Amino acid sequence: MLAYPAINPVALDLGFVQIHWYGLMYLIGIGGAWWLAARRLAAFDPRWTRDTLSDLVFWVAMGVILGGRLGYVLFYDLSSYLANPALILQVWKGGMSFHGGFIGVLLATAWFARRQGKTFFELMDFIAPLVPIGLGAGRIGNFINAELWGKASDLPWAMVFPTDPQQLPRHPSQLYQFALEGLALFVILWLYTRKPRPTMAVSGLFAICYGSFRILVEFVRVPDAQLGYLAFGWLTMGQLLSLPMIAVGVLLMVLAYRRQAAA
Repeated sequence: MLAYPAINPVALDLGFVQIHWYGLMYLIGIGGAWWLAARRLAAFDPRWTRDTLSDLVFWVAMGVILGGRLGYVLFYDLSSYLANPALILQVWKGGMSFHGGFIGVLLATAWFARRQGKTFFELMDFIAPLVPIGLGAGRIGNFINAELWGKASDLPWAMVFPTDPQQLPRHPSQLYQFALEGLALFVILWLYTRKPRPTMAVSGLFAICYGSFRILVEFVRVPDAQLGYLAFGWLTMGQLLSLPMIAVGVLLMVLAYRRQAAA
């Protein structure tokens, strides 16, 4: 068993304001995606300026934050937030939904693409390889918050999390998600996009890989207490929301390569 590193969730306490690691992870994720996007900008569209990219990053970040928070409220714990709406603002305690943030990114991208004379999937294919940076940083934030831990385990790397009332050694599922949704997904998309790909293919591969990785980790992750398992004694909300992603991803890749073959 590994000892859980006792990291204070508050990175900096200035007295009048506290800066939490969870929030800093979002800034790191957005900043890293911005840096990588700037490096890929000329290949995407040499006419785009850094100001255009800055606008894109801003609106996509708003989609992530607003969509992620509202998605968590709607998908995972609506009754608690209806009872106490002020909880919605307490984002430093966690409570962000990837699938809600993903919907927010889709909406922001559709709006921005229309303003810039791009198609939706042209822009989504550009954005998709950037997303794992934010996903990986967010999972590190979950780990520091000692939230979203896994089921009890006797594996050598199991950990006892301070937020666990049972104090059992558990799968560090946040680190599994960091490795899969962050590192592995980044490498897969980075290698795939080294060559030109048909429009929609990169978006499709992202959806397939993320959905598959999320479903796998959910088998060893404890579901949200207020929801539990939805069916069959194992189906979680994360898995339910990821299944359509995989189906849509497969469809996008099939359509992308069929269109390329027909061209």
